[in-house]
Amino acid sequence: MVEASGVRIGWDDLPPSVHAAVTAILGGPVVEAVSQVGGFSPGTADRVRLADGSRAFVKAVSAAHNEHSVALHRAEARVTAALPADVPAPRLLGFHDDGTWVALVFADVEGRQPLVPWQQPDLEAVLDALRRLAVPATGLPALPSLLAHNFAGWRRLAADPPPSLDPWAAANLDLLVELADRGTAALAGDRLVHVDIRADNLLIRPDGSVMVVDWPGAAVGVSWFDTLSLLLNVRLYGGEISDDVLDCFSPDPGDVTAVVAGLAAFFTDGARQPAPPGLPTLRRFQQDQADVMLPWLRARLDAGLR
Repeated sequence: MVEASGVRIGWDDLPPSVHAAVTAILGGPVVEAVSQVGGFSPGTADRVRLADGSRAFVKAVSAAHNEHSVALHRAEARVTAALPADVPAPRLLGFHDDGTWVALVFADVEGRQPLVPWQQPDLEAVLDALRRLAVPATGLPALPSLLAHNFAGWRRLAADPPPSLDPWAAANLDLLVELADRGTAALAGDRLVHVDIRADNLLIRPDGSVMVVDWPGAAVGVSWFDTLSLLLNVRLYGGEISDDVLDCFSPDPGDVTAVVAGLAAFFTDGARQPAPPGLPTLRRFQQDQADVMLPWLRARLDAGLR
């Protein structure tokens, strides 16, 4: 299993124009920058310090590194600026976009990523945060539209099954297509959804509260999707968790199974694609997640949860 990671550039790799823009946002020059690990971006991710001791977090990327990463940075600027004040997300201090380079400057968050394998105190804190995160929301993409193409992965695999396809999946493609279609419909809702809940997108603060970072893919959808994503991450990295943690949202068990099928389609189909620029581990990470999703899906189907 690989960690979520891109091949990052550092603070010193940014052009003077971006340094100047960050200085203008912060009101003073950066005197120290420490690169942060995790996340799929080839751009910078630096905790920075100013001469007066104040801190911030800066992420920047150019279209030359990865055009999709630039689009994600622009989306994150829009989403973060529009989030309700009580959502546990870092505050956006400023945004620079010169058409090639995009930089976001956030208030610094003191905290650490959850320990993996997942430990129970961290898990309980994150579960509580995700329950409180699922507030009514508007003005964001609808989750079914956002993930419809990804959930259609079984249909693409059925049209051209690769030799490496899991034998159980290959023998059940018609069922998987049907389930994933239901999963797309089951994503509809009116709640705020982060969409990409993983250990490296969470920070445990010194007081035990949780901050959720990296918001470019936020959407409006079903209340339990982020908690389902956490279930996947715990299954991936290790830890004790049950599907019963979804019960507080009162989901239809068949809808949950269908969304698991849709995510399995996303990762199985995605893993066979060429690696995008600057993200050499992405496809292996997707395969690792597919390897978790398929046994999980089979177990739910065997238990009659459909």
